[in-house]
Amino acid sequence: MDGTIAGILMLDGLTNGAIYALLALALVLVFAVTRVIFIPQGEFVAFGALTLAGLQMGQTPLTIHFLLVLVAMALVLDLIAAVRAHLPLMRALRLHLPRALPGLVIGLLALWLAPMRLPLLAQVLLTLAIVTPMGGLVYRLAYQSLADASVLVLLIVSVGVHFALTGLGLVFFGAEGSRNPSFWDASLSAGPLMLSGQALIIIGASAALILALWLFFEKSLQGKALRATAVNRLGARLMGISSASAGRLSFTLAAFIGALSGLLISPTTTIFYDSGFLIGLKGFVAAVFAGLSSYPGAALGAIAVGLIESFSSFWASAFKEVIVFTTILPVLLWRSWRDPHHEEH
Repeated sequence: MDGTIAGILMLDGLTNGAIYALLALALVLVFAVTRVIFIPQGEFVAFGALTLAGLQMGQTPLTIHFLLVLVAMALVLDLIAAVRAHLPLMRALRLHLPRALPGLVIGLLALWLAPMRLPLLAQVLLTLAIVTPMGGLVYRLAYQSLADASVLVLLIVSVGVHFALTGLGLVFFGAEGSRNPSFWDASLSAGPLMLSGQALIIIGASAALILALWLFFEKSLQGKALRATAVNRLGARLMGISSASAGRLSFTLAAFIGALSGLLISPTTTIFYDSGFLIGLKGFVAAVFAGLSSYPGAALGAIAVGLIESFSSFWASAFKEVIVFTTILPVLLWRSWRDPHHEEH
């Protein structure tokens, strides 16, 4: 291996690591706020990429209908809970209908716009608008009623949600994969290296989103509420911060990050209905490097995972996935030795 090949592999590792960093940050965010190990994170990657592919072909993706179904189911659950709390039905409608309206409006607008073959940027924005609300709705339907359950129960629910979304992905998109057009076809030279425009967009978009997340947590009231919930759920609740709202917001942000990651990576590789699981699993490995608690640690772990994957594909391409996932073992052993497990009470 000479310096040129090493540089190419390093650039490829940094590009993939940028995607894994976004997914790792989303996993750390969701776990910190809700204690949920969000296995279905990868499904939003596939939903984002394949929804855009459907829009590219002038079709109406079934994810739009899925969004409307989720909105209706969440509204019905909210109304049932309100009626059980002896709230009049009309008052319950006035209370919960405004929360359902944004998803309903987005779904109906998407049904109208989908067949129009909009410009690529408009289709990207429409895809993000379709997939992002699904995160909060999935939280409402699958997790909110179990918010105080143990981590093990929440993990079992995550496995179930993962299989459900994967099966729905097969129904929505079929078994064939899709690759989307590049957002920027330019090619730049940096010495012996050739930088593709798509790679620059991936790295730049990932860096911009990480900066935006930092500003969100540091400057906005909602971001500070999420941080408070992550530090002390009971204390945040006593201070008037709704744990249910924090959970919905964290899942919504995770869905947005997943959909954006799918849009960024889809021009560089073919995405199938179940491709998101493997991509999300590498983000989980990076999050484990950080102990599911540190955002900078998760980002650094993601870069390490990308570099390990890239160099492994050169030295032993048949075993690159095995090598990547094996790296989690010494990390787990070290963390187990450093922070012994204590039983939950």
